[in-house]
Amino acid sequence: MKVRIKFSKQGVMKFIGHLDVMRYFQKALRRAEIDVKFSEGMSPHMIMSFAAPLGVGLTSDGEYVDIELRTPVSSREGIERLNREMVEGMEILDFRQIEEGKAGKAMSLVAAADYTVRFRPGLAPGGDWQSDLSGFFARKSILVTKETKKGESEIDIRPMIYELSVNGGVVSMKLATGSAANLKPELVMEAYADWKGLELAPYGLEVNRCEVYADLGKNGKHRFVSLNELGTTIEL
Repeated sequence: MKVRIKFSKQGVMKFIGHLDVMRYFQKALRRAEIDVKFSEGMSPHMIMSFAAPLGVGLTSDGEYVDIELRTPVSSREGIERLNREMVEGMEILDFRQIEEGKAGKAMSLVAAADYTVRFRPGLAPGGDWQSDLSGFFARKSILVTKETKKGESEIDIRPMIYELSVNGGVVSMKLATGSAANLKPELVMEAYADWKGLELAPYGLEVNRCEVYADLGKNGKHRFVSLNELGTTIEL
């Protein structure tokens, strides 16, 4: 049985890197007595796959890890068992069965993610920095200079911004995420600041990832569906 676990990562846990989160989940699954399937060979390891690992310093309400079970567990029991082993700042939100094949590969499915961005107290730019965000989003092209392994290159990030709005000083955005295209919310804010002539304070942004999506659209039209919706509740 393949299972997709949805979890949140808040508080001080935002400073824990992906490899440590992976090791933590391996230990938590053992303590919760979740019978996870192991790979074969000389160095067997738990079969698990994280969808779009979160960067250090970011919080999230919608992280995902896929595992394979040898012994089935109901959604309710899986959530309860794992939450007993979670530390402060980590919470299991859902535990769902996923089908075999493409829908069972979270990492390859990821196409977009929702974020909220706000400024840390006292670090917001002076003046009415929010007023032109809709005009910025309305542009047909947003060129930025990006560092790559081969040096600097100019790219158009506008096609990777699907939604962008601001309310009460909180910027909400849906951005391309995953292996095909990946845009960080910090780069969007930096591009907006450059366009508007603002100066952003170093480390002045607080970023939270709200949800991660697959794109089930066809013929160039997007139809974003959360990874959680691709699973079903396990009733035993």
